[in-house]
Amino acid sequence: MAEQKKRRQTGDQGPRVGRRALLIGGGVAVVGAGIGLRDEVSELWYRAPGVTKPRVDGAVDFTGARWVAASPANLRRADRPDDYRVDRVVIHVTQGGFDSAVRVFQDPGHGAATHYIVRKDGHVTQMIRELDVAYHAGNRDYNQRSVGIEHEGWVDRASSFTDAMYAASARLTARICQRYDIEPDRKHVVGHVEVPGATHTDPGPHWDWKRYIPLVRAELKRLEERPSGAPSSEATRASG
Repeated sequence: MAEQKKRRQTGDQGPRVGRRALLIGGGVAVVGAGIGLRDEVSELWYRAPGVTKPRVDGAVDFTGARWVAASPANLRRADRPDDYRVDRVVIHVTQGGFDSAVRVFQDPGHGAATHYIVRKDGHVTQMIRELDVAYHAGNRDYNQRSVGIEHEGWVDRASSFTDAMYAASARLTARICQRYDIEPDRKHVVGHVEVPGATHTDPGPHWDWKRYIPLVRAELKRLEERPSGAPSSEATRASG
């Protein structure tokens, strides 16, 4: 499950700035010496007043997901991929039940949350928009560049990972890969344990990567073969 208090430990409070100033959105931002101006602007522009993508209350990024908002304290508002490139999917396991995961991600004192939670029956809940940076990986760089997906269950129980869960999660990951042009392989779809500096062991030894990655690839192939003009999952209304 996403690491409690990691945001405080890693200083994940937004882009760091140096000493050289520049104007942005009518205010003054600062650019550190030796850092490319364009790179700094790409990380700072979303702070400017009025510079943000349109938001729709209750919208989700994955068709069929149910929207339940995480506490704003467990994320950083952003405009990905315009301010941060998205090139990873991080797989988590809750180490508990679905309802308890939802509750802790709504708790501002928890300090962490993922974008999605997949229940054992295949139901998907979205708690943070993919536009935003979720505090889920315990690593600032990975938080900024990834989408986090929790899965209901326990790392030491193979029975946690059902056929319905694998299928739903593979559909979700395939959509994310399609949206951000992410290669569906083990370099780009990783477990929480593989994040640099991670102290968690999820998804654990019972998560079947040899099954999961082919499922993601098959779903991505199906999406790519979909007739042009077919409905997209982008920012759709949440289901009940």
